[in-house]
Amino acid sequence: MSLRRAILSRVSSSSISFLGESRSSARRERSDVEEIEGGGRDGVLAAAGEEEEAGRWARMLPELIAEIVRRVEAGGERWPLRKDVVSCACVCRRWREVTRGVVRPPLETGKITFPSSLKEPGPADTPIQCYIKRNKKNSTFYLYLGLSQTFTDKGKFLLAARRFRHGALTEYIISLDVDGLSQGSNAYVGKLRSDFLGTNFTIYDSRPPYGGAKASSSRASRRFASKQISPQVPAGNFEIGQISYKFNLLKSRGPRRMHCTLQCPTALDSTEENPLKSKAHSAGASVVLRNKAPRWHEHLQCWCLNFHGRVTVASVKNFQLVATADANHPSGIGDGETVLLQFGKVGDDMFTVDYRQPLSAFQAFAICLTSFGTKFACE
Repeated sequence: MSLRRAILSRVSSSSISFLGESRSSARRERSDVEEIEGGGRDGVLAAAGEEEEAGRWARMLPELIAEIVRRVEAGGERWPLRKDVVSCACVCRRWREVTRGVVRPPLETGKITFPSSLKEPGPADTPIQCYIKRNKKNSTFYLYLGLSQTFTDKGKFLLAARRFRHGALTEYIISLDVDGLSQGSNAYVGKLRSDFLGTNFTIYDSRPPYGGAKASSSRASRRFASKQISPQVPAGNFEIGQISYKFNLLKSRGPRRMHCTLQCPTALDSTEENPLKSKAHSAGASVVLRNKAPRWHEHLQCWCLNFHGRVTVASVKNFQLVATADANHPSGIGDGETVLLQFGKVGDDMFTVDYRQPLSAFQAFAICLTSFGTKFACE
């Protein structure tokens, strides 16, 4: 209810010029809400008041709601101010639908607003800058959205992952919640699974990446022991990508060599009913990524890549990925030079992650997780 009261304050200030209401009318509406929320009412009256209030919010004109959301979004270009936009989507179903129509996807704006944005492609021109914090004690990794050009800001938390070992195999469970790092959690969004050598990885999505996609049939890819828990929760995982590291049998000097094949997402339909849940994407083309070849620096006597100041510590984990040249790619991606994902070390347990179209934040995070851990056969 406090959330609605906060939105009510914005609605009152934004709607006076459209509805011609006086200040006293706005104050009376706020007092009505406070009266409904009063502790003296019993549970039945409070519930009835909530329904009545939700009805008032739902009866507002869509044009007015859209104008209010646009003004709120204009004042919340960056986090943490952007949480006000999320608050608008939480008022009621009508507000959620209108907000979803007003707020554009990361592909167009470069902004991450809803959890569903984490599985949408980033912008084509300017990469979204994030960073990963590693906790070695509990094998947990945290993805944050960078809020400034420095590496000192707290950032906006996006995803968390924890490494689990099952015999010779390794899995990374990826979640929206630090405390929900299990496949049975409602916050579970996908996982990463490696082979016994740690050189081949498979990315699984918790939801179908496109209409008609079928869950992986292997037992290891299932989320639950039973066949189906609920029609709303898929019992299986959906394979969306594979990453492999090439063997370095001759032990030649140089960075690791990676090869990625991904089913990349497309932008979500703006008419999606619930923006806080991922929707099945339309089937997109498969994209093949490879390492951008480094250059040997004679003076420094090392392999070098230009990370444009985003990487400060030399590490075998550092990499840049480009799409293999493909002039027929529908989105024009694949010139073999444009860096679509770069990952590099800036501290003992801190790494930068910059990604752009066609990758999503979820895919970029999963690919970067493969770089952690020793790979004796590839170094």
